Amino acid sequence: MSLRILVVGAGIAGLAAARGLRVAGFRPEVVEALPATMLPSAGIYLPGNATRALRQLGLDVPLRPLGDLIFRQVFLDTRGGKLFEMDVAGLWSGVGESRVLSRADLQQVLLTGVGGGVRFDTEVRDVQIVDGAAKVEFSTGGIAEFDLVVAADGRRSTIRDKVGLGGPAVPTGQIVYRAVVSGGPPVTDWTAVLGRRSQFVAMPMGGRRLYCHADETAPDAPNPADPVERLRELFGSFGGPVPAILDKIEKVQVARTDEVVLPSWSTGPVVLVGDAAHATAPTLAQGAAMSFEDGWVLGQELRDAAGDIPGALRAWEERRRPRCAEVRERTRERDRTRDVPPALRDPMLRRRGVSIFTDHYRALVSPV
Repeated sequence: MSLRILVVGAGIAGLAAARGLRVAGFRPEVVEALPATMLPSAGIYLPGNATRALRQLGLDVPLRPLGDLIFRQVFLDTRGGKLFEMDVAGLWSGVGESRVLSRADLQQVLLTGVGGGVRFDTEVRDVQIVDGAAKVEFSTGGIAEFDLVVAADGRRSTIRDKVGLGGPAVPTGQIVYRAVVSGGPPVTDWTAVLGRRSQFVAMPMGGRRLYCHADETAPDAPNPADPVERLRELFGSFGGPVPAILDKIEKVQVARTDEVVLPSWSTGPVVLVGDAAHATAPTLAQGAAMSFEDGWVLGQELRDAAGDIPGALRAWEERRRPRCAEVRERTRERDRTRDVPPALRDPMLRRRGVSIFTDHYRALVSPV
């Protein structure tokens, strides 16, 4: 059956959904409010289950030359002393490689996977559900009807609001800092230095570059006017590779993180995917993985539904909701552990860190 499908958003979740639909035999349209020149500038860490989902989407081969592989995660205390290390390659053995790469490179792989057919500078102004179809009004002036609208427009989804699928995203209280550093110290492992309600993570991403991801729990603090200076204030006393990295940091992206928890992810012919449906803090680096899995499963359920779109969306949500809830709960657990005062946390992590942190991923080793 030929379905008229619109994907709203050409970020990771939207392009993954579009690819999953194409693999299943559909030809969705994709629109994006931003211009094509707005490529992401930070890095991204993809754990093994993200790579497995990309393999299911047929996109693992173009990914292989990009970035750098991660075999270990090393956790250090504030002074740079080792707390414990995780065998990442062993954890994801038989599932997929763990990789750090440029978000812009990942975006290009995903764009190639949908044939490049994205209408940029095109915003959805309104969505109305009429007789089981979705009537969509675009910022370009056009109006069209679709059998299915896939809303992949992020944590602050406007489609979610327009169709009444839930309220706004809820802040987690974290401020996140992201930077790509060239010419920094030689870091060969994913390396985290844990502070008091804060952490600084550095990882190799190829080309002698490091992707740095730092955060602090500060629910009442304003966003810093000078993120670089705030990083130096927060982490200037840290040991390990942090001082040498701070010397090289020139530009920092800063953002607050949110959670999205909804009673339902679809209504009629409209479905939310990715962060629009189930955003969490980025602590476990599962945002992209969950979006890749969303896209794969959505395509398979629609293919098998013989035109029963509401039935396909119910089946899709039944498969995805428990897994995404698991990620949310394990993310909260990891953040609570991180925010225990170091005098209590560090001895505990030296004894049990491997088992505690490995357990956060154990359910995700299983296939979707």
